[in-house]
Amino acid sequence: MSAEDHRKTQEEDEEPDDWDKRIFSTGCAVENTRMNDCYYEKKDWRACRKEMNAFRECWKRQGNDQRTETKDT
Repeated sequence: MSAEDHRKTQEEDEEPDDWDKRIFSTGCAVENTRMNDCYYEKKDWRACRKEMNAFRECWKRQGNDQRTETKDT
């Protein structure tokens, strides 16, 4: 891979993909990242309850329940 190809690949990686765009549109990207980082570190969702609750509360505050028709069980 040439230096130019490598630079283009890095630039493409820095562009937000569709997933990132959807997460940013929720208004809860920070909470989502913290939740995913916690799981990545601990490999156990039960150990990430605080992060999951923070994401859930953000989701509700931002009105994403109505937007996505989310239902609490």
